[in-house]
Amino acid sequence: MVVRTSSSPSTSTPAWEADPAGALARLREAVPLTQCITNAVVTNFTANALLALGAAPAMCDIPGEAGLFAGIAGGVLVNLGTPTAEQRDAAREAVTAPTPWVLDPVAVGALPVRTALARELLAARPAIIRGNASEILALAGVGAGGRGVDATDAAEDALDAARALAERTGGTVAVSGEVDVIVDAERTARVPGGSALLTKVTGGGCALGAAMAAFAAVAEPFEAAIAASAVWAVASERAASGSRGPGSFAVAFLDELAAVRPEDLTGRAEFAR
Repeated sequence: MVVRTSSSPSTSTPAWEADPAGALARLREAVPLTQCITNAVVTNFTANALLALGAAPAMCDIPGEAGLFAGIAGGVLVNLGTPTAEQRDAAREAVTAPTPWVLDPVAVGALPVRTALARELLAARPAIIRGNASEILALAGVGAGGRGVDATDAAEDALDAARALAERTGGTVAVSGEVDVIVDAERTARVPGGSALLTKVTGGGCALGAAMAAFAAVAEPFEAAIAASAVWAVASERAASGSRGPGSFAVAFLDELAAVRPEDLTGRAEFAR
């Protein structure tokens, strides 16, 4: 059975469904402090994307501070794109806080340092794991990873691996692709749409992980991941419609993130019961 979202409040939403529109409204009201331990390539874009969405970014990734800051943040992102020794220690600190956190296992598989760290961090039970299909397969131990940060597998190919990771951690796993696939131990959602230009902008996927962390401050993990994916789909489609290429798209995408309204997310996700 497949159903589409409605704009009804989350309190009346069936347990197997979610209310991304309500999540966006709550995020805009709360302006959640979102800590990002993320890679050096995408820091600026990620911060700007969070600001445009309506969250408050904080790139606090120094050992000795990261754990303390995670305790006051609403949500935490741990992105393994450039895992320096300091960032690895900061990540280990941050995930001990009682704050929902997102693991983005960038390029795990063939690269040993980040792969070992990602598997170590799984024991801290991330609320959400977000990655492309090749990263999710590798993290689950059933694939070798993609070509660097690029996936060589389709999102649907990682469905079983994503479910296994969700059961292991008790959280949600979001597999990005032409259709995003989002699962927890019992539920499955798909968010179609979005623009391929997101793959031509450094940080398009990494900032999505940060958005999931922001939404996790105001929604349960399954709903948070769906809401972030739906916002990304809507904003990227609108940005692409008036862009000449990746450069103008990147600017327009930030504008469209700020312009997305809760009602724009109605019907953007499909749920399998």
